[in-house]
Amino acid sequence: MTKSAVVRPYLLTALVVSLGFSVFTALRPSNEFPSNKPGNEVVIAIGNGEFGSSIAQTLKEKGVIKEAATFISLANDPHSGAVGIAPGSHRIHSHITSRQALDELLDRSRLTDLVNVEEGSTVSDVLKILAQDPHIVGKTQDALRHVQPAISNAAQSLEGQLAPASYTFAQGTSAAQALQSMVTKFKTSLTQIGFSNSVKGYSPYDVLKIASLVQIEADAQDYSRVAGVIYNRLRIGMPLQLNSTVQYANGSRGKIALSVQATKINSSYNTYKFIGLPPTPISNPSSGALLAAMNPEAHNFLYFITIKPHDTRFTKDYAIFQKWVTEYNHNLAAGLFK
Repeated sequence: MTKSAVVRPYLLTALVVSLGFSVFTALRPSNEFPSNKPGNEVVIAIGNGEFGSSIAQTLKEKGVIKEAATFISLANDPHSGAVGIAPGSHRIHSHITSRQALDELLDRSRLTDLVNVEEGSTVSDVLKILAQDPHIVGKTQDALRHVQPAISNAAQSLEGQLAPASYTFAQGTSAAQALQSMVTKFKTSLTQIGFSNSVKGYSPYDVLKIASLVQIEADAQDYSRVAGVIYNRLRIGMPLQLNSTVQYANGSRGKIALSVQATKINSSYNTYKFIGLPPTPISNPSSGALLAAMNPEAHNFLYFITIKPHDTRFTKDYAIFQKWVTEYNHNLAAGLFK
């Protein structure tokens, strides 16, 4: 027998084994739907703190994925991003792979019930939004007394302490739980920006109030400069005379003009009548406004006015300010502030 005759049977056997494995693999049913043939969209409800195994089972029952175990294996990978799945109702395609399912669950644009807390909003605004959310249970007004503010204050007010962001809540979430999550996010944001009593002589709550004023009174590029004006007035005992605080008090927020009569309202928020800061913040400030209140621009300006959109001017001279007021009134009459 030659050497080549010995080798041939061995090679043939190896080839048969290899082909047999390939045939077995090809015939074995896949545990994933095809990645390029998604079906119709369905809505998947995810609860607060729901486990990946439960989510996987729901996905399988809804026909999103083929096997729950495949999704569980993916979700258990610490690098998969699965911990970022938000509670709430998600629009998601059926008949897709586990990876595609996870990607769609992480896509916040697919959430059907986002609650948007805008920069400059108030507690009243947020309560109205929560009252319209079908996932929220319980009376929203009653919820206020069950939530602790991040920055303590005599009134135990949450004003200014509901972090501007987009939220989604699972079915059955109470209004108090929703509000508490916003306060928790606000507290986290304070830590992230290093918020502290960084302005000598002012408490953290004072700084928060100033940030809330800056948010309403200024465009983002002027936050720090407007904060400087507020501090300058406070230091010399000059009334702040801010339209925004009066509008907060009389329910006319968002309006451009303020009548002389309105400035006579008997409210502690009337900074034309009372010297100092209002009793609470007047809005939920952005991180930019908070940073400006912590780090006001150093200058000697005492007056500022937006004479037309995106044109805010600053001066220490009252005569110049009055000239700008005339220009503002002309622009207001001409409809520039529409």
